[in-house]
Parts: sequence; C-alpha cells; structure tokens
Amino acid sequence: MNASTDGPDRELRQPRPATGLRVVVVDDHPVFRAGLRYLLEDLGVEVVAEADDGAAGVDEALTHRPDAVLMDLQMPGVSGIEATRRLLDRWPAAKVLVLTMVDDDQAVFAAIQAGALGYLLKGAGQAEISRALVAVAAGEGVYGPSIARRLRSFFSGGAVASATPFPMLSEREREVLALIAAGASNGEISQRLFLSEKTVRNYVSSIFTKLDVDNRAAAIVVAREAGFGQPPA
Repeated sequence: MNASTDGPDRELRQPRPATGLRVVVVDDHPVFRAGLRYLLEDLGVEVVAEADDGAAGVDEALTHRPDAVLMDLQMPGVSGIEATRRLLDRWPAAKVLVLTMVDDDQAVFAAIQAGALGYLLKGAGQAEISRALVAVAAGEGVYGPSIARRLRSFFSGGAVASATPFPMLSEREREVLALIAAGASNGEISQRLFLSEKTVRNYVSSIFTKLDVDNRAAAIVVAREAGFGQPPA
C-alpha cells in the first residue's frame, strides 16, 4: 500500500507502469529468483543482475546502479538488513524494496531504520509488486497492506519506533554480543550467563558469521555503533 496515495480517490488513479525499470534481485533461493525474474520481465522490468547473499547484492547494486533493489532479509552471511545499511552508506541514492517471508515488527522497523523504502511479503501479487517497484524507484515509501496497517497502528499509539538492531540474532546471541561489546572475555561471559566456555565460543562464532565480521574487534565496533556495550554491572 503506497503511503503517498493513501486517500479516498487512490483507486481512481491509474498506476504508473513498471516498464523500463532496471532492478537487481537479491535472494538466496534460486527457484524463487527464477520465478521473480519471469514475473518482472513480464512487467517489462529489466533484471540487470542477481545475487544470492547480501554482500554480493551490495556489489551488484554498486556495479549496475539500478532503479531499485529487491532485497530478501534472511540470507546466509550478510543479511538483507545489513546489506541495505551497507549499500545506503556507499550509495545514498539507492532505492531498496524488501521482499521477504519475514513478517514481524522487529524486522519491519529494522529494515526501515536501515534505509529500505518499501517492505512487501513474498505472497504479494504481480500488480502489487509492480506498484511497489514504481513507487520505490521514485523515492516513495510503500508497504504491503498488512505492513501498512501495522505501521499505522504503531504510530497512532503515539509510540516512537525503535527498531531492534541485529534481528537476525537470537536473544541469547544478543546477550553474548552485548557482553562482547562491553569488553568481556569468553570466560567472563561464561560466568555471567552460566554457560560453558565451549558454548560461548559457539555463540561467538555464530555471531561473527551473522554480522559478517572476522574477529572480536570488528564485532565490538559494529555492536557499539548499534548502541551495545554498556559496561557489565
């Protein structure tokens, strides 16, 4: 549902065609990518590149400079949210439309916070995807009906959106990351969370993979930029 056309006469307006738009598709499922390419080409949209993970998606978008990037969220390595953040850091004019199976508040607000202009669920039809692509390519915010209702409900309550950083992490991984960012060693984390050091090492390894970092120092930088790292009590 396009936020910019939320009025009583929106159904009378003729949607702009998506024909001629250039897009990059970022999704780790090859069968879904193939189906999406067929759908887009049927709309007259040119798929200039595909990528199966967030890091490659950023590279393809920077290489081709498309009108829009269709971005999945859950992918191995760099997630769609982190890829969106990186892409906008390097190319502020990039237009990202999230197309995902993930339907929860944390993911929606994290994607918006990262800079995505639109958020659709993978059950969206061809016409809805076409309208969303046209809107996002024009710099407009657009969301699927269920997402738009959720946003209206959230903001009508007077609350201020505060997307949870790193929604790809489990609650326990977030606890471990907070302690890493505060400077705690694996042994100290083990004692504070009543876990074995081997279990802590497994959590740390998983966190590094999901954040796409190579070492503890890099993880600390990323975590502190997101507000983690208060010293342990």
